[in-house]
Amino acid sequence: MVNKDITINPDAITLELGIMELPLNCVVVISEGKAKVRELPEHGEYRIVTHQGKIKRMRREEGEEF
Repeated sequence: MVNKDITINPDAITLELGIMELPLNCVVVISEGKAKVRELPEHGEYRIVTHQGKIKRMRREEGEEF
């Protein structure tokens, strides 16, 4: 599992990520000058919970077929 926190330079207008370093399936979330990369589960959900327009929590829920 890959969990990466990325600091964003407020003076820059672009965000650069090396795709060779990222997992095949992932999500990039940007909020309040911070970026986070999270690998998606093979079977499951990734929920992003917001409160007053800000990201409050990112929750990974996994499961498997029976």
